[in-house]
Amino acid sequence: MAKNIPIATKIEAILYLKGKPLSVSEIAEYAACDRLTAEEGIIELIENYARRDTALEVVETDNGYSLQLRSEFHDLVQALIPVEFGVGALRTLAAIALHNPILQSELINLRGSGAYQHVQELVESGFVRKRRDNDSRSFALQITPKFHQYFQIEQLPQILTTQNKEQQLELELEAPEVTN
Repeated sequence: MAKNIPIATKIEAILYLKGKPLSVSEIAEYAACDRLTAEEGIIELIENYARRDTALEVVETDNGYSLQLRSEFHDLVQALIPVEFGVGALRTLAAIALHNPILQSELINLRGSGAYQHVQELVESGFVRKRRDNDSRSFALQITPKFHQYFQIEQLPQILTTQNKEQQLELELEAPEVTN
């Protein structure tokens, strides 16, 4: 990367590419600078966005700094289709669809704790239904008709877990052979 790029511009690129809140330490690491320089760059970036007439803003959240759409545009986001998800949310949606239904606790084991945010996003967009599972403390997650309509998929292949494959094999081995 060229060394003459202003730190605020580099931080803007980092926030855009990561697409999630980042701490000052993370920003400093990605920008290859010290923490103080990163803080100064963040302040400059926040001020730049505040002066411009733009749909984006840099905000500080509980999880760090984030480049996001200004709140006055959120109704526009809800109205615009197709829905665009980040790669992580799409992978989480794929895991839910392929294991449909799946307990949220199992999904977290598969995808990691970031999936909690993905699930919230997927439920809000109407692609996933979340309901309390009677047999556990976790939520059962399943795809909705909107998923099938949006992706134009009639039926998804069923994935057999290793345990299910072993059970199916045992049943096939135990089944009496039928001869005609």
